[in-house]
Amino acid sequence: MSDSIIDRKAEINRVAWKACDTFRGVMDSSVYKDYVLTMLFLKYLSDVRRQRVEELRAQFPKDEAMVQRRLARERFIMPEDATFDALYKQRDADSIGELINHALDAIEDENKAKLDGVFRKIDFNSEVNLGETRDRNRRLKHLLEDFAALDLRPRTLGKADIIGDCYEYLIGQFASDAGKKGGEFYTPSEVATLLAKLLAPKPGNKICDPTCGSGSLLVKVAHEVPRKDKTQPPNVAVFGMENNNQTYALARMNMFLHGLDSARIEWCDALNSTKLVEDGRLMKFDIVVANPPFSLDKWGADKAAADPYGRFHRGIPPKSRGDYAFITHMIEAAAAGSGRVGVIVPHGILFRGAAEGRIRQSLIEENLLEAVIALPVNLFYGTSIPAAILLFNKGKKEARHGTDILFINASRDFAQDAKQNKLRPQDIEKIVETFARFEDVPKYAKRVTFDVVKENDFNLNVPRYVDTFEVEAPVDLKKVQKEITRLEDELVGVRKEIGRYLKELGL
Repeated sequence: MSDSIIDRKAEINRVAWKACDTFRGVMDSSVYKDYVLTMLFLKYLSDVRRQRVEELRAQFPKDEAMVQRRLARERFIMPEDATFDALYKQRDADSIGELINHALDAIEDENKAKLDGVFRKIDFNSEVNLGETRDRNRRLKHLLEDFAALDLRPRTLGKADIIGDCYEYLIGQFASDAGKKGGEFYTPSEVATLLAKLLAPKPGNKICDPTCGSGSLLVKVAHEVPRKDKTQPPNVAVFGMENNNQTYALARMNMFLHGLDSARIEWCDALNSTKLVEDGRLMKFDIVVANPPFSLDKWGADKAAADPYGRFHRGIPPKSRGDYAFITHMIEAAAAGSGRVGVIVPHGILFRGAAEGRIRQSLIEENLLEAVIALPVNLFYGTSIPAAILLFNKGKKEARHGTDILFINASRDFAQDAKQNKLRPQDIEKIVETFARFEDVPKYAKRVTFDVVKENDFNLNVPRYVDTFEVEAPVDLKKVQKEITRLEDELVGVRKEIGRYLKELGL
């Protein structure tokens, strides 16, 4: 990436992040993120339209009717009075919040197939969130003025995915600020990259994230697909489900900003009201990936026995810990004979007994589990507990791995940051290469047979299989004693020197 593109990206990120100053100290970032990200999306759509109008009027200088006909066939239809520029001109209006709402409604109405329902839960005229009229108008005026400084026309951005990267940058910043709530809608970029590389999607794959949050993990996996022209969207079909309506809206916008216009994101609870269904059965996918909420309470255990899709035939997970509910949903949604699953889990599910132990045993006996990767602590927003990645493969029986499982202990390889730890590029590369080789690496990875796992009562705790104990070098007692004697002699000399100084001072 050229220096000019890097500088352009940094400037856009800076201006967009500065826009958040309007709301800091007034409301939580988990709330104001919706306003900032929606305004970024609106500004981008408006600037794309502005550039297209300029191009068409240059092409048809005397035929405005032709210009308008061409605009009606663009990727998004933008009513002229609903553009960012139109709102900016009215930034001093007493009803600016209401005007923004009307503009977003008009954009939805003109793009129902793509944007229906995306903006309906984001109220720019909310007194609860934005304050009474006077304060609300002032804040929205500042927001419009900040975004007016951005030129997001495609020709100013070049071929790099600057706008998509900016959206991801802001979501990451909001997640960092939001603490525990941040983990509900964002998977750290480095972890998402790791999962994408481990799953190695191929052109034509169907990819699903049943707990997609803002869609960042889906975007990473989709864009991992090899393609000659990086400016073109990847050749994949993308699907997701999100339970939180406002986060669902962010995910929809995120897909469009990354060129994934055909992505199908559903607003629903994957465990209790899944909408990714065909002919009364779960849709099947080549890759299912997720960072589900850890140990979710009240996930729907009371209705699991009557599940219409038969997802819990291995057993019903505890009602206070939904980890295996998400795992079994993902496995059942993976295509028979070839589907692969990558899921982030808390360490407890690797060894807890009772219902979880029985489900874990069944998954291993079915030869679905391919790898267990222990990650460093404090990687995720809102929790410092250690986590792991489980990789399942419905085609494992035909793969070279037989019934073996690879255990990787990557818990010691990371960079410490101010708020949380991060995986470095070399850490990600090491994990991916180790998984690809599927061989032992001293103190790091172990290929374990089914019989050994069975002997360990199907316990998947990584330290049980990967010995990371470092033998300390033998102590040379004679050398140590000699060093002690030397230090004692030095101490005697220092005491004498101090005594001489004190005597000179008359003390």
